[in-house]
Amino acid sequence: MPEDSIEHIDFDKLNEKAISKPLVDHIYTADPSAHYFDGKIYIYPSHDIESDIPFDDLGSHFAMEDYHVLSMDDLAGKTTDHGVALHVKDVAWAEKQMWAPDAAHKNGKYYLYFPAKKADGIFQIGVAVSDSPTGPFTPQPEAIKSSYSIDPAVFEDVDGSYYMYFGGIWGGQLQKYRDNEYNANNELPKQEEAALLPIVAKMTDDLLEFSEAPKEIQILDENGKLLLEGDNDRRFFEASWMHKYNGKYYFSYSTGDTHFICYAIGDNPYGPFTYGGRILEPVVGWTSHHSICQVKDKFYLFYHDSSLSKGITHLRSVKMVEIEHMSDGHIKTLSPYKD
Repeated sequence: MPEDSIEHIDFDKLNEKAISKPLVDHIYTADPSAHYFDGKIYIYPSHDIESDIPFDDLGSHFAMEDYHVLSMDDLAGKTTDHGVALHVKDVAWAEKQMWAPDAAHKNGKYYLYFPAKKADGIFQIGVAVSDSPTGPFTPQPEAIKSSYSIDPAVFEDVDGSYYMYFGGIWGGQLQKYRDNEYNANNELPKQEEAALLPIVAKMTDDLLEFSEAPKEIQILDENGKLLLEGDNDRRFFEASWMHKYNGKYYFSYSTGDTHFICYAIGDNPYGPFTYGGRILEPVVGWTSHHSICQVKDKFYLFYHDSSLSKGITHLRSVKMVEIEHMSDGHIKTLSPYKD
């Protein structure tokens, strides 16, 4: 439900029809990365703030400066805001735009992964470490070597390996890269050409760097062909996420300008992945960004919309709803608002 279509929305009625309510309403939060650590749910969102920066296709008006950590003792309980866990002023290499983060846990340490723009205006991905899942987090002095673009999502596989998935086009700058090299003259492929692909890299044992050169992830159609740039309803735009169900790997993502959360299924963390369908139909606001968290034997979609701010795209609110894997392995599509 993009911003140019919201002027006639009755937000009171819309919020009554919403399938879920904001987890917090005292601040604006977005891009929720949810994890079940030590029997408790922790959510690592972006922290949206008011901005007088003009709207543009590069997302300059998304001017976030810090991260809060949210937690829930149980799914029906209160959501606690633990305050500022990391601020851009504390990150030596970063200048602005602390966009969608993620977190990981290993051997009693907690890792917060985040993209930010350097002084040269180029995004890179950093990591900060804490002894607590709620922070505060201490950032490494430099960004992760060979990282670029936005939307880090770190997946722990059953063998103890960790992988980072990342990338986003338009404001996320992925279109400027080919073979992990930046060139300002690069642009999106033509409509009839293969779409740009998300990126994955295995992490080192200390979770602070990549152990290999980043690789592209193939997303294929039902005929085994790469999705095309012109296939806006299915091709990757941003917001990578990975979860596992019944031995299969589910790579999910946002289609950006068509506002769907989609998924593709594969047999290993590198893919290839075959397009499976939609998880979530469009929400109020331009962006759609999510995570999927398993809590005991159920799976939950954490996402955001802009209904609390009455449609202001850069002032979003985190929500949560249970999702269903059907008997054939596909995920039932959700509408964010009841008919």
